[in-house]
Amino acid sequence: MSIYKTIFWFNSLGLLLIIFLIFFNKIFEVSAEGLFLPPPSPQYPSAGLLTHTFQLLCCVPPIVCTFSFGLLRKIKPLGKNNKFILFSALLTAGYLINEIYRIHIIALQFQIPKLVTILIYSSVALSYGVAFRRQIKSTRYIIILASVGLLFIAVTVDSLHLSGNGTPNLLEGIPKLLSGLNMALYFWFVCYEEVLHSLQSSNN
Repeated sequence: MSIYKTIFWFNSLGLLLIIFLIFFNKIFEVSAEGLFLPPPSPQYPSAGLLTHTFQLLCCVPPIVCTFSFGLLRKIKPLGKNNKFILFSALLTAGYLINEIYRIHIIALQFQIPKLVTILIYSSVALSYGVAFRRQIKSTRYIIILASVGLLFIAVTVDSLHLSGNGTPNLLEGIPKLLSGLNMALYFWFVCYEEVLHSLQSSNN
């Protein structure tokens, strides 16, 4: 399939998705214009700055892993770590989607407690860790352990519902931001080293 056919099909699927969402909103008598509402304007220039930075950091792992998987399929189609990179892309993409679209908040509207959502995500992440424990052990896994630990701290602070003027947000936000930074660094190093190793192996 040529690159132009691929672009055509992606654009066609994008258009079909938009049309589906418009009709979906009409069925539930919700304004379709809301699909393109701009994000809330910040009250002051730095409002939400680090939150958006965290979301940008969350974009790094799925993009890097997906791009690396595409390269690895060409360089070394039967590479033993290809599946690890693919499932890393899927896992981090799921995490990104949750952070952008706030699925755990939407779930509350359907009477699904946040704890249930967290347990589901944790089970998926644990299954990933068990399935690829050998590959993870061969990497700089201290970085991802630090990321998970910092995220656990952030989730714990959020679940405590601490009172205060800004302090709870800082106690949750700082470890969460550092968690996103370490996650981005981990998968960047993993993908870089895997692609480099595959290139060296193919040349030899």
